[in-house]
Amino acid sequence: MVDDSALVRRLIVTALAEAVDIEVVGMARDGIDAIEKVDELTPDVVTLDVEMPRLDGLGALGEIRGRHPRLPVIMFSTLTERGAAATLEALSRGASDYVTKPSNTGSVAEGLASVRDQLVPRIRALAGMRRLAPTPRPERPREAAAPVRRTARPAGPAEILLIGCSTGGPDALAKVLAEMPANLAVPVLVVQHMPPVFTAMLAQRLDKLSPLTVREAAVGDVPQAGEVLIAPGDWHMRVETRAGRVQVALDQGPQENFCRPAVDVLFRSAAAVYGGRCVAAILTGMGQDGLEGVRLLAEAGAPIYVQDEATSVVWGMPGAVAQAGLATEIVPLASIPTKLSVAVRR
Repeated sequence: MVDDSALVRRLIVTALAEAVDIEVVGMARDGIDAIEKVDELTPDVVTLDVEMPRLDGLGALGEIRGRHPRLPVIMFSTLTERGAAATLEALSRGASDYVTKPSNTGSVAEGLASVRDQLVPRIRALAGMRRLAPTPRPERPREAAAPVRRTARPAGPAEILLIGCSTGGPDALAKVLAEMPANLAVPVLVVQHMPPVFTAMLAQRLDKLSPLTVREAAVGDVPQAGEVLIAPGDWHMRVETRAGRVQVALDQGPQENFCRPAVDVLFRSAAAVYGGRCVAAILTGMGQDGLEGVRLLAEAGAPIYVQDEATSVVWGMPGAVAQAGLATEIVPLASIPTKLSVAVRR
């Protein structure tokens, strides 16, 4: 773990102490110290603070990525515009994921719970992906057969494109939206698991990269062709019909799959409004948010595209859809923009 604050380092150690399968093998107080310790200790995962003396997190990330390209790095960020901007920059430079530091207003117990709940599942998921990736088993057992793929039965011309993602999603979204045609004939709705402030910054960043207009969604928005609406952090995004028009609705109902916004909420509402006249994609992400929403869309005949395991940071969300046999096609990230564009035109 890398952080210039002794208090934060102690907080992380205490939060991880209850996880018997996780061991803190070393600590560093700045980027230069971090690079030396990573070389020496060869950890499975690194947590990296953004703002530090001598060498900050972005500088250290570049050096670590150059020496250890497959090493998962989790950024530790503040819930501020400055922290969000630095974190998004780190994700674009190869950081695997991020967690947010607890605010100073909460109790120590709340801080511990926040760090534990965010960090432990990410460490487990990212360390597991790293171990599995370099050395696949020579033989696959019979019960681990390739995922079943389904044939879509579209109910009519596509009216909307839906995208859900989580861990690794910001970089995946940047690659997908940058390659979408400027004359895309349908609106795009996106759920990316992120807190407030981060989603607004993400929308601004993606708007500069994509030929489409990208912005954070607001209550009452009418989805327009060529426009990408991103669910705001801590708000579920749905579509509903009012006065004969489809509009965006936002709410702070209970978390689903431990998430708000949740992909399932958006996909479920889209299935009710559009039926099979949707095209959906599930990109890299931890957990299985989106699975039940995809099931409803698939039953209505909508084509479903999922990112393949080789190009996913974590193959949790896309893997759950693939293993359930709900994917129309499982494709590498580079092929997804073309697949979605063609599916929309059909």
